[in-house]
Amino acid sequence: MKLIALVKSVRAHPTLREIIGPLQSRSFQHDFVPRDPKAKPKKYKYPAFYDPYGPRPPPSDKIIQLAERIVALPPEERKQIGPTLSEKLRHPKLQTISVEGMDLGPQGGATAGAAKVEEKKEKTAFDVKLEKFDAAAKIKVIKEVRAFTNLGLKEAKDLVEKAPVVLKQGVTKDEANEIIEKIKTAGGTAVME
Repeated sequence: MKLIALVKSVRAHPTLREIIGPLQSRSFQHDFVPRDPKAKPKKYKYPAFYDPYGPRPPPSDKIIQLAERIVALPPEERKQIGPTLSEKLRHPKLQTISVEGMDLGPQGGATAGAAKVEEKKEKTAFDVKLEKFDAAAKIKVIKEVRAFTNLGLKEAKDLVEKAPVVLKQGVTKDEANEIIEKIKTAGGTAVME
């Protein structure tokens, strides 16, 4: 009896299909609209240059008058504006860039010749370079390298195995000669650069 009442109540309620209606389906609709082959391409108007801060307001009348006064000055006085302004505004002075050691080629001119004359002066700092070593004396060479470079055993071994390699840079001539002698007695060949 209860079963019949349950079936009647379920039939009395409308089904989900009756509430919503027939199944709704949607086929794929792309957003891309094909271009008309006869249409001409759009022409965009680009600015002369890109300004990330956007358009700037026009200069004030004061600035325009100042610019006109500067233009009216003779060239000798115009050359004095830059240094005077930087002095008044306390801008740091620009440092000259050294071209020593740069190969400027034939266009170097007189400054390149002056730099070469300066190079002929006596060197005060030298580099010691390990050229080669005997395989039997490798351990002795590593010990000597450790003594004057303050490297660990592994680092000194790796350095020696990379020969030819610069062992020490910026040493005096006497110190470089001592290092070369020590490496020579240990069984290696070192040179001063």
